[in-house]
Amino acid sequence: MRNRNTTRPMGRVLPWVSLLVLAAVAVLAGQSPSLPPPPPTRTVEVVETLHGVRVADPYRWLEDDRAPEVRAWIDAQNAYTRSLLDPLPTRPALRELLSKLLERETMSTPTVRNGHYFFFKRGANQALQMLYVRRGLRGRDEVLIDPHPLSPDHSLSLTLMDVAEDASLVAYGLRRGGEDEVELRLFDVRNRRDLPDRIERGRLGSVNLLPDNSGFYYTRFTPEGTRVFFHKLGTDPAGDPVIFGEGLGREKTVSCSLSEDGRWLAFIVNEGSASRKTEIYLQDRKRGGPPQPLVQGIEARFTLDWAGNHVYLLTNWNAPNGRLLRVELERPGREHWQEVIPESGAVLQNVSAVGGRLFASYLRNVISELKIFDATGKPLGSIRLPALGVVGGMSGRWSSPEGFYSFSSFAHPPTSYRYDVRTGRTEVWFRQQIPLRSQQYEVKQVWYTSKDGTRVPMFVAHRRGIRFDGSHPTLLHGYGGFNVSQLPSYSTRAAAWLELGGVYALANLRGGSEFGEAWHRAGMLENKQNVFDDFIAAAEWLIANKYTSKEKLAISGGSNGGLLVGAALTQRPDLFRAVLCFYPLLDMVRYHKFSIARFWVPEYGSAENPEQFRYIYAYSPYHNVRDGARYPAVMIVTGDADTRVVPLHARKMTARLQAANASDRPILLRYDTKAGHVGGGTPIPVQIEELTDQLSFLLWQLEVPWPRKN
Repeated sequence: MRNRNTTRPMGRVLPWVSLLVLAAVAVLAGQSPSLPPPPPTRTVEVVETLHGVRVADPYRWLEDDRAPEVRAWIDAQNAYTRSLLDPLPTRPALRELLSKLLERETMSTPTVRNGHYFFFKRGANQALQMLYVRRGLRGRDEVLIDPHPLSPDHSLSLTLMDVAEDASLVAYGLRRGGEDEVELRLFDVRNRRDLPDRIERGRLGSVNLLPDNSGFYYTRFTPEGTRVFFHKLGTDPAGDPVIFGEGLGREKTVSCSLSEDGRWLAFIVNEGSASRKTEIYLQDRKRGGPPQPLVQGIEARFTLDWAGNHVYLLTNWNAPNGRLLRVELERPGREHWQEVIPESGAVLQNVSAVGGRLFASYLRNVISELKIFDATGKPLGSIRLPALGVVGGMSGRWSSPEGFYSFSSFAHPPTSYRYDVRTGRTEVWFRQQIPLRSQQYEVKQVWYTSKDGTRVPMFVAHRRGIRFDGSHPTLLHGYGGFNVSQLPSYSTRAAAWLELGGVYALANLRGGSEFGEAWHRAGMLENKQNVFDDFIAAAEWLIANKYTSKEKLAISGGSNGGLLVGAALTQRPDLFRAVLCFYPLLDMVRYHKFSIARFWVPEYGSAENPEQFRYIYAYSPYHNVRDGARYPAVMIVTGDADTRVVPLHARKMTARLQAANASDRPILLRYDTKAGHVGGGTPIPVQIEELTDQLSFLLWQLEVPWPRKN
């Protein structure tokens, strides 16, 4: 490796701050001046030879976010971004629109224990969700935990981990900003106070309270790998013993699940995210003894749900579209497994065992269905959905006669429903009152052909009766990875874009689970380029069919979707006018070295493997930025509290694009020093400001006049 310090010359220009002032004045005047150059970023000559290939990394110094020089660089980038966004004349009206959409009461589906309903609710004028309890279905809503007083800037938020069988105890997580790590606390429901037992901040997974409230099991990421611990109430957590996971490698994740009666404890082991292989071990807590293998040595995924003296296993074993198996806990041997829901032409995405019934969520050509079966798999009908949209899987318990599910669409705000298993009656649990003119919009599914001839579906939403003349500002969104389906669910960004008169498109790229495991594998590892080809083909279809034009087309994606738009803008910079890139993966040569990214190697591969390096390096966005290319306008969004996809990707890509870009389009970094990957904990005022920045950036770059003049 060579390491030499060099600084990119800026040429003879006016002082940088003076140029920002001039740009701001011009924007306020409605002009479109040549933009001032971004803050200068020094380069350090770092070259590594990997598998015979010389790989340059001139901005590696930006990986260290604790270095004073990096902090100063972040401050300068934020100042540059603010100088260009703050004067935009669309901002006040956008902020008003987003306030109307977001400053509304929200309410989650409940966790039900012993006749008590535990749920999150936020008032219209509140920044954060509060934890409530309702005693009985028609009881009064009572606040249990209010996070607002815990931090003056409302950066601390709550997440529900578990509720005791007798409803007397709640395990909850306290999250700072949007980071993945939480501090685990216990709340005494009867006395309305925290217990002294606390598990220190960390990457905590499943939490399972014992039925007698004497302790709980929990999973935690450690430097050696994921481990399952047991905490006895009233003892020092520093002494909590590891009860499962010793000897498992760092690439494996473990979760645990306790049966309703507390007798059986299951340990679920996966090899990385969207794992190809799952192992499950069962421990009989009544009889004692070590955990025994339930699922072992099968190259397939399994999920488990408890049902009295049985468990149900949802798997893609010998069934790429999914099937359901029934296992008797007293006779768990594979020879006794029974198939109760066979594989079909639709993708079986989730099955919930609730009230003695099985509720199966399907995707048929990426359209949601919710079907009902009895315990043996006999079909009992389906639950009718109100429109083309997304149904959330039924939540509930085998011993409970009620379940809860949700529905939403691009133009239909989220609504949650209570389902009475005994009567088959459905009633609204909560309907979000958002001033969205749903009847004015239509959502339709279209199909297009990708580069290799594969037919790919896409959802498109827009106002009814629009003329297809290529004039409409269009936002194309995608993800394409980790076996995650992209469905037409409600989002504030999509709703606001429709209200602004835009077209919103969501492509169902390979890499997701829209068509089962085969669709997933067609977009992972050596097939990852298929995902980018699918996305590019979606953009070309929208243009060819006169929805929009290159000058009116923007793309967006976050996390793995940030990698998607990063690859799209480097491979086809001519095809898009603007790019929103959130919390992205962009340096794919080094991604696996940071945070929890080692769990993603089964999905992407690793540059340490010679064959995998070849295809990773070919698409890695950071390494494929070309000097002198004319790039579209780009806004990269990240934050210090993103402990999942570390912000170094965003910093390095911003610097590289700014140095290489030959167009007059801005390359901006929006860097929040408190926000992170988990959006659920972001206060509403912060969400409004972030979306105002994003949408004002898009309207500016797509040259959309708004508010429209009558």
